[in-house]
Amino acid sequence: MQFKLKSKYKPAGSQPEAIKELVLGLDKEYKNQTLLGVTGSGKTFTVANVIEKVQMPTLVIAHNKTLAAQLCNEFREFFPDNAVEYFVSYYDYYQPEAYMPGSDTYIEKEAQINEEIDRLRHACTQALITRNDVIVVASVSAIYNLGNPLDYEKTVLHLEVGQKLDRRGMLEKLISMQFDRNDTELKRGQFRMRGQVFEIMPVNEELIYRFEISDKIDLIEIVDPITRNVRASSNDAWFFPAKHYVINEAEQNQAFQTISAELEDRLNTFQKQGKALEYERLKRKVKYDLEMIKEVGYCNGIENYSRHFDGRKDGEPAFTLIDYFKYAAKEKGFLTVIDESHVTLPQIRGMYAGDRARKENLIEHGFRLPSALDNRPLMFDEFSERIQKTVFVSATPSVYEIEQSGQVVEQIVRPTGLIDPEIIICPVTEKPGKNKSQVDDVMERIKARVNIGERALITTLTKRMAEDLSDYLKEQKIKVEYLHSDIKTIERIDIITKLRKGEIDVIVGVNLLREGLDIPEVSLVAILDADKEGFLRNETSLIQTIGRAARNVNGQVVMYADEMTKSIDKAVSETKRRREIQLAYNKKHGITPKTIQKNIRNILEEFGLTSTSVKNTKTKINRRGGSILNLDIMGDARPLKEIIKEKEFKMREAATKLEFELAAILRDEVRELKAREKTGESRKSVKSKVKNKK
Repeated sequence: MQFKLKSKYKPAGSQPEAIKELVLGLDKEYKNQTLLGVTGSGKTFTVANVIEKVQMPTLVIAHNKTLAAQLCNEFREFFPDNAVEYFVSYYDYYQPEAYMPGSDTYIEKEAQINEEIDRLRHACTQALITRNDVIVVASVSAIYNLGNPLDYEKTVLHLEVGQKLDRRGMLEKLISMQFDRNDTELKRGQFRMRGQVFEIMPVNEELIYRFEISDKIDLIEIVDPITRNVRASSNDAWFFPAKHYVINEAEQNQAFQTISAELEDRLNTFQKQGKALEYERLKRKVKYDLEMIKEVGYCNGIENYSRHFDGRKDGEPAFTLIDYFKYAAKEKGFLTVIDESHVTLPQIRGMYAGDRARKENLIEHGFRLPSALDNRPLMFDEFSERIQKTVFVSATPSVYEIEQSGQVVEQIVRPTGLIDPEIIICPVTEKPGKNKSQVDDVMERIKARVNIGERALITTLTKRMAEDLSDYLKEQKIKVEYLHSDIKTIERIDIITKLRKGEIDVIVGVNLLREGLDIPEVSLVAILDADKEGFLRNETSLIQTIGRAARNVNGQVVMYADEMTKSIDKAVSETKRRREIQLAYNKKHGITPKTIQKNIRNILEEFGLTSTSVKNTKTKINRRGGSILNLDIMGDARPLKEIIKEKEFKMREAATKLEFELAAILRDEVRELKAREKTGESRKSVKSKVKNKK
């Protein structure tokens, strides 16, 4: 199937030229290109147009889950008929295996897997195996071990109406694909068999495939797992492995031999070194793991033996999502887009070293075999070699992107005509009779903006400064909240929504870049202590912060500095250049800039966190502690089992829409309700327990 872009908008501003140049660059076989696009210029729309024109499977890598989810939703709107998938780490909680020799403390691997994200990961790999019109938006999880795509595809099960059926062979095949048998309630990656009917729930979707069988398959129906209503009938069904890591029997036997040989070699080393404790520790560990794999096909930490199961050489990198792209796009190749490349590339570069240091410690003290080092993320050079044609996307690309690119394509002109904000430099320190201090000056500017219904952002150097300034502004009767890394995700959303609605007028933060704040109502951005060179006040950070005021026609940035640093000088110069380009475009085309009109969505209510959209669920926001779960089900006469099923359905629905904050809260509610159901608590005792918790 072909990529087909659907949008009511047509490329405008710098977009048409940027699209043309990027496509020509791909035709010229440039390995790397950079799209230097300013805030609000529609970089995602440009990339979507490029994908449609080149018709290549595309991997988009973002530097965090939230940004990846936003991008995935945008691409799904642009390509509703194509496969747009989401691939991030599936751990809600992850404590890696580690050993601290100083205190002789071994920390066992502990992980809590988000089943819905796991389902979405499987949807990615299955789409790449079965079609070409695929866009995957991923985090840096894309460079971690995923298993061999050849083994993954070879293990596919295809069933058709009229097909002769060996029941025992079917059971063995499903078990070898890591499916579990469950004759009561089916979940993803499980099957059940009752008489002449067997049912399978694939790992990538919340549907049950129901087979009526005699000596052959007589009927295939697709059934809703909640209502048990038949949604459709089908002539055939395809099932992929329930786990990405699958091994056939021949490969398993070969792997056992090489693991045993490595174990023997390592034990001899420990014996020669007189390390009796490490000798016994490693011997017990590996033999136990091999027994588990023989009996159940899996063990905790099986990925540490991946080099043996994959048949890879010592030091050879593991298979990753990128290998699935190479497999899916054999002829034409695939396109890689690195979003916010100035942040994402350093993140990718740093993954390998941290992983190796932790594993070397485990190997030295007998917790793992040396081959565990090859269960690792890609080194940066390996990643660069594998990603083929690449577009770096950033408003502030680093020297690396520019040097590596065949061309740098600028997207400076915004279709809206909005101009980069005016920049004013003011002193930090008060000089009696000449100027005010930065705090007194910014307070007056804030009051002027509030009087005309506009908002302000202030960025400080430390959390303490943000909190203290917030308290001071409140004393001056200014509606303000602070925002920094200690504020939980849900509360952060609540604060931003309040700012947009005018319930507060100012947000004070440390690094407001990490919030991705695109708030049209903000017309003033104040950067305190702008002359303190460092990560938060370098050229890149200053330009990114300036961009926060670029969506309002009255946008203005005030930098407080007692001296002009190189970073300030470069940031001001670049902003001035961009302003001049936009002004010239507006004059030529007769455009009058207008502030972006963006609907104020109460995201929390949409997620069901404060409204009645999630029945009988109330979540209140605690100032410093995130969300407090409050399950008041006293007014609901239904059995707990029915309430649990409803909440599970809403949880899956939320996760499908990438609304993971809501999904996580509903998941916690389901666990609480199941615990109550198990202990048989009365509704009265439940209510009193919730009150006591508060």
